[in-house]
Amino acid sequence: MAYIPVVTDCLAPDHNHPTCTSDQEKAIGESGVFDASVEARVRDSIARQSMLTTLGIRADVVRAGHVELSLKHREDLCQQHGFLHAGAITTIADSAAGYAALTLAPPDRDVLTVSIATNLLAPAVQPRFVATGTVVRAGRTLTVVTAQVRGIAADGSTTVVAIMQATIMAVTLMSQ
Repeated sequence: MAYIPVVTDCLAPDHNHPTCTSDQEKAIGESGVFDASVEARVRDSIARQSMLTTLGIRADVVRAGHVELSLKHREDLCQQHGFLHAGAITTIADSAAGYAALTLAPPDRDVLTVSIATNLLAPAVQPRFVATGTVVRAGRTLTVVTAQVRGIAADGSTTVVAIMQATIMAVTLMSQ
């Protein structure tokens, strides 16, 4: 997989030089298809995270700059009013954001969250939750990601229960 660094705010009129590319191209190989090793890297990392496995979080979608994680409502994850605890909601949102950033990181880098701002918008009462992390801007060191957590009702209707903006930092590879 070829890694193409991103130059911020390129003003070149032609936009055809190799350093002025979309963030998603960083995770796409020569064939133009999302590199399967990137998806495997994300899924392997999730499997090694005891917090995520304890909560039962699953990776449903892994694409360049975009990750969707899901979590089932469980009584042992609720606060005193029966809503899924904000800690669980924040965890799934932060993880979706971090893994979205990881899909665009070069293979010799890991990522860590350095800043998050979360807004809880509605009680988390639905039986299932999906957190979508989407890269807004990927840089060499810092990546800005938005995450949205939707509650999925039994009838399939959805409610946005939380949104997050996260800053993710690329760091020296810490795990294989």
